[in-house]
Amino acid sequence: MQIGDLVTRKTISLQALTGRSVAIDAHNTLYQFLSIIRSFDGRPLMDRAGHVTSHLSGLLYRTSNLVEIGIKPVYVFDGQPPQLKTVELTHRLQAKAAATKKYRAALKKGRLEEARRYAQATSRVNQSMVEDAQRLLTLLGIPWLQAPSEGEAQTAYMAASGTVWAAASQDYDALLFGASRLVRNITITGRRKLPRKKTYIEVEPELVLLNQVLQELEIGREQLVTLAILVGTDFNPKGIKGVGPKTALALVKQHPTFDEAVAQFDASSFPADPQRIRDIFLKPAVTSDYTLSWNTPDVEGTIAFLCGERDFSETRVRKTMDKMEAAVKKRAGKTALEAWF
Repeated sequence: MQIGDLVTRKTISLQALTGRSVAIDAHNTLYQFLSIIRSFDGRPLMDRAGHVTSHLSGLLYRTSNLVEIGIKPVYVFDGQPPQLKTVELTHRLQAKAAATKKYRAALKKGRLEEARRYAQATSRVNQSMVEDAQRLLTLLGIPWLQAPSEGEAQTAYMAASGTVWAAASQDYDALLFGASRLVRNITITGRRKLPRKKTYIEVEPELVLLNQVLQELEIGREQLVTLAILVGTDFNPKGIKGVGPKTALALVKQHPTFDEAVAQFDASSFPADPQRIRDIFLKPAVTSDYTLSWNTPDVEGTIAFLCGERDFSETRVRKTMDKMEAAVKKRAGKTALEAWF
């Protein structure tokens, strides 16, 4: 999202989140794993029956890493998307179809690096993948919940209400939904290769504070939403032609109310009623009907699922689970000790 150009981000370490609970946008995270965790020719990891397992691999090893550090993750899955998102979802499917054709052509010509690049753009999360992910999280003792609509809206609500310390996502929509804190890169930290270059960068977690953003921009959250609508959101991807973040910021300062700001443009500039887009961010469909409980992982159950059904290496999974179980028990012991004081 283009508002990222206006947002101040502070680089932090994962260790800075020790003891914190973080609501993670599950679909956003699964897409990351499906895109990054692939073989040299771009094919996703699969078991012998053809089930894609890249997302399970990422979910297991990244989640265990977070738990070992002392972070308490909760994953939030998307529910029914707002009707206005249909256009964007259709566009994404078309882009994936085009990338699939390019991937097959590159693979046929033996251009493996090019094929892998196109393959990353073909990632899709289907219902069976979601169900496998939820099953794994339950076995790992990690709470997850199904949002009524946008998962990012739910994570923002949880952060704003104090149920968790922060929302975690790569997108900035959580700020528009009202998240008091946003953590980026929590599930993709580490060394990453830049696209089309032989250069690697170190990806580190970033912390964004909503109040700080609003103070620095000298606007309120409702104006931030208006600004985002002008430059483009998932519900009007193209925004207003010729209006970038800096222009939009100046405009919402000059015309502070929503009606005044949108009145500066012809109605045809918006593909949908801007008020409906605004309501999605300011009046999102969320639920307060949930409880969060972090439990001791089911080691044997996890091994039975991943190794017995999805062909994971038992040696590697068991080693990971033993470390995760030890971290959970250590945390539980520390909590019990602190209760005496």
